[in-house]
Amino acid sequence: MTRSTIAAIGLILCSGLAVNAQQTQRLTASKDGNYGLVYTLPTTAINITVEAERTVATPGEFYKYASRYFDAADAVPAQAESWEIVSVTLTSEGVTDPDADQYLVTLKSAASPFIIADRRGMPLAINTDRIAERPQPALPQPRDPQPTPLDGPDARRALTAEMVQSSSQAKKAELAAARIMEIRASRNDYLTGQADQMPDGEALKIILKNLDAQEEALTAMFLGTRQTSTRVITYTVTPGQELDRHIIGRLSNTAGPVDADDLRGAPICLSLQVTARGAMPVNDKGETKKMPRNGVPYCIPGTARATVSFGGRELAAQNFEMAQFGVTYSLDPELFTSKKSPSYLIFDPATGGIQTLAPID
Repeated sequence: MTRSTIAAIGLILCSGLAVNAQQTQRLTASKDGNYGLVYTLPTTAINITVEAERTVATPGEFYKYASRYFDAADAVPAQAESWEIVSVTLTSEGVTDPDADQYLVTLKSAASPFIIADRRGMPLAINTDRIAERPQPALPQPRDPQPTPLDGPDARRALTAEMVQSSSQAKKAELAAARIMEIRASRNDYLTGQADQMPDGEALKIILKNLDAQEEALTAMFLGTRQTSTRVITYTVTPGQELDRHIIGRLSNTAGPVDADDLRGAPICLSLQVTARGAMPVNDKGETKKMPRNGVPYCIPGTARATVSFGGRELAAQNFEMAQFGVTYSLDPELFTSKKSPSYLIFDPATGGIQTLAPID
């Protein structure tokens, strides 16, 4: 196994043949390139996707009279905005390290062995077009604020002419409370079949829906509204060592999720504990196996537990295989150049480890 940082070698050997939607390239061992292929093993990055919910509370027009007509414990007393983290999703991916070694491997065979690499030159597979399938959790999508009960036409329909004409807030509140009682009585008549004219089927559903919307709008005039929306942001960390409450971002009560250096917010922290380090393979005697000459490099990753916390509360935790806590070993190139039974290899794109190694059918 040799290492090279000569960019010209990579330019000679790479052909830009895309084999799937991930902008991959096929690198074919050929005589023109002395049967050499160049690639770089990945470093593992952790993506922390934070979903934060914004709540905007707005007092109702008749807030001063809420306690007179309602149990006003939930009434909004003043305009306010707040943010809270509602979910955290952890994933991993392979990224390039500008300081990482490039590996030059020689695969000389009449069968023209090839490597599938991504656009960054990291290996995905050898002697097969198949690449690793890494199921990823569904990530949350940002949600826009929805209209409040006071934003639609139902709020206007709920207002009586007397309410509109009155110049006294106290009188308007009294009329609004009386209208709520009328709506509840009408709904009860329809539900018990005591209305003077009972509609059938869909007509009844529409009437009840309109009554509910009008009551909701009038009630909001007393108790206020709370409008929610969400924002989603992903923080990416490529750790080179264990972390103890490393600040990856912050949550501001006015700006929501912000960068780590934005001191308007409280810190969102990532802790990382190595649970096992990758080790070189050993033989039956417990001795480290000898590295194959001119071998095909791959990573034997370590494992680490990532924990995200905010305000002293753990939000998410997950175990990951990570290249930077492992070791680099290599496979005998004869596995891929054998005339009788060549093999194929599928790399784990997040670590450069072996996902599948098997003979070609």
